[in-house]
Amino acid sequence: MEEKAGEYLVQRRVLDEVRLEEVAQKGTWSTKPTAGERVKESLRCSGPRLKQTALSWIPVLGWLPRYSFRDNAIGDLISGCSVGIMHLPQGMAYALLASLGPVYGLYTSLYPVLIYFIFGTSRHISIGTFAVISIMVGSVTERLGPDANFPMNGTNATGNVDLDARDRFRVQVACSLTVLAGLFQILLGVVRFGFVVTYLSEPLVRGYTTGSACHVCVSQLKYLFGVTPKRFTGPLSLIYTLVDICRLLPQTKVPELVVSLVALSVLIVVKEINACYRQKLPLPIPIEIIVIVAATVITHFGGLTSKYNIDVVGEIPSGLKAPKAPDTALFLEVIGDAFAVAIVGYAINISLGKTFALKHGYKVDSNQELVALGLSNAIGGFFQCYSVTASLSRSLVQESTGGKTQVAGLISSVIVLVTILKIGSLFSDLPKAVLSTIVFVNLKGMFKQFTDVPLLWKTNKVDLLVWLVTFTSTILLNLDLGLAVSIAFSMLTVIFRTQLPRYSILGRVAGTDLYLDVDTYKEAKEIPGIKIFRSSATIYYTNAEMYLEALQEKSGIEMGKLLTAKKKRDAKLKRAQKKEKSKSKAKKRGQPSKMVEKKVSLDDLGQVNEAFQHDAATSESDSEAGCRCDAEEGIPRVSATHSVVLDVSTTSFVDTVAVTTLKNIFRDLGEIDVEVYFAGCQGCVVEQLEAAGFFTDSLPKSRLFVSVHDAVLHVLGTRGPGDFVLDVCSTPM
Repeated sequence: MEEKAGEYLVQRRVLDEVRLEEVAQKGTWSTKPTAGERVKESLRCSGPRLKQTALSWIPVLGWLPRYSFRDNAIGDLISGCSVGIMHLPQGMAYALLASLGPVYGLYTSLYPVLIYFIFGTSRHISIGTFAVISIMVGSVTERLGPDANFPMNGTNATGNVDLDARDRFRVQVACSLTVLAGLFQILLGVVRFGFVVTYLSEPLVRGYTTGSACHVCVSQLKYLFGVTPKRFTGPLSLIYTLVDICRLLPQTKVPELVVSLVALSVLIVVKEINACYRQKLPLPIPIEIIVIVAATVITHFGGLTSKYNIDVVGEIPSGLKAPKAPDTALFLEVIGDAFAVAIVGYAINISLGKTFALKHGYKVDSNQELVALGLSNAIGGFFQCYSVTASLSRSLVQESTGGKTQVAGLISSVIVLVTILKIGSLFSDLPKAVLSTIVFVNLKGMFKQFTDVPLLWKTNKVDLLVWLVTFTSTILLNLDLGLAVSIAFSMLTVIFRTQLPRYSILGRVAGTDLYLDVDTYKEAKEIPGIKIFRSSATIYYTNAEMYLEALQEKSGIEMGKLLTAKKKRDAKLKRAQKKEKSKSKAKKRGQPSKMVEKKVSLDDLGQVNEAFQHDAATSESDSEAGCRCDAEEGIPRVSATHSVVLDVSTTSFVDTVAVTTLKNIFRDLGEIDVEVYFAGCQGCVVEQLEAAGFFTDSLPKSRLFVSVHDAVLHVLGTRGPGDFVLDVCSTPM
């Protein structure tokens, strides 16, 4: 037969599992090394292996010697300068979110960037301060170091606070939290646990960062209005803080509000210009650093601090501080927060890293990223840095201005270092309100994530529910509890999706070997006498019982009733035969015709297979009722279904509960003379069934077929099609 374009013709034998193993020559060998071989290989030391290990743990040794100055130097230089200029205002501004002095934000923009340059695998992300991580750190530092714990001169009577003692303690808390978070990340990376971030779905991460942006926004309102609200902790603290700020609005410091509005207006306008003309501008206008310099100069020479009592950042010490070990006594108090910071920081870092890697055609090692970020945090914590992750705004600038490698990060660190050593002290008169406006403007990207809501409403309502629950729990329960509730809810959605799959009866589309849901496809017709059942999810312990119930409901075969009916018929037949036998002994030889007549009526009552007729009308009526009742005795009789094909192509594994359930299905349906077959069983599932002792002499591998069509052809070839003719060509059995 000549094949036409877009058509194909396949002619082969019907394949069950036994024939498949013969035809495909299934191997019994294993290409995977044994556990002993893997341990032996891991302990083997050689020159090439040592080099490979060094390059995998210290990626800079691989790419830096091959660095092309001709292709990359100019782009990295421009990009590094641009990002370095961004590091200065953002470092100082985000340090306020962490309830630390601005200089600690500059430290955080220096040391971790250098560490990531050595150990990181992404070429484009910018490591350093980030609003979400900063507010998470700030919630811990304020909880463990509240103002009330540091009274001036040992009394709270005047309400004065020993700011120096408070700030020193908060730095200790932040450093301890950072080191512990870094140790968590290193440990997870060493044990190759980078996949843990896959449990943080994109809707969860975006909902969490949006909720965190609201926390950041509310925390900065006090600087914009120049008020001092009470500090609240625990659930609903965001709501209480917002209410308290509204209560204090009549006490707003007008000069600080004016400074905030002017700085905010300038930042918004220039950033919009940067966005609109990004294709024409060689470099984005560094408006943040311009606003900081201008505000500092105006405040200093205009005497705004003394005239209007504007709150400024204060003294910024010059120079670098010697490394200092964190206070390990604080580890137990911050262990939960440290783990949350570690996971959220890594989730943001790897999502940005993979985005840029996909765009530019290189690979990011998720486990090495964990180690790199962990080392950045752990080592940075000794140098009085707080937790870091990748920043979206800086990473976009680093990539869009021509950055090709992490040399751009190295150059940005040089700019930050020069600022710390020589320039930082000049910003002592910088108003905190200006820093808060920088934070506000950089939250634009996070607040744009509210547009996810209408998009998810159209595409996936379960993901929308995850987004909304994450956002709401983050707002109401704070960052730590909100994250825990979000992850738990996200996992529950996965469980419910597998626990409540879609069950369907399949029918065949005429002239094809396609078997589709009869409720969805109009042309899919059931084959009389055969029920083809499919679940959309893997069968395992959470849904095994529902699988059995759905099978009975969809197929119309009520196994319990039919088994009971069969037992009653068997018992009645046995009694009748026993009674007839006893009567025959007492009767004379002249009465054989009556005895034969009686036997026929008994056979008619007790015979099960008589019900197996293959006309479509009988199949339809029986599939709805599931069984028929004997007109005289009221005893249910078996339906017209003689074979059940279980399409298990969606099953990727089976556990002991699933194996037991499937065994029971074979046994119970077999007892009522209904044959059961598997179709589309994956090789790994067959191996698991073998290991569980599923196959026996009464349940051989020949019950497994490579496809539904193979199973149907086998059934029709075995029982005979009756009045039904399958209109496709098939080879002999």
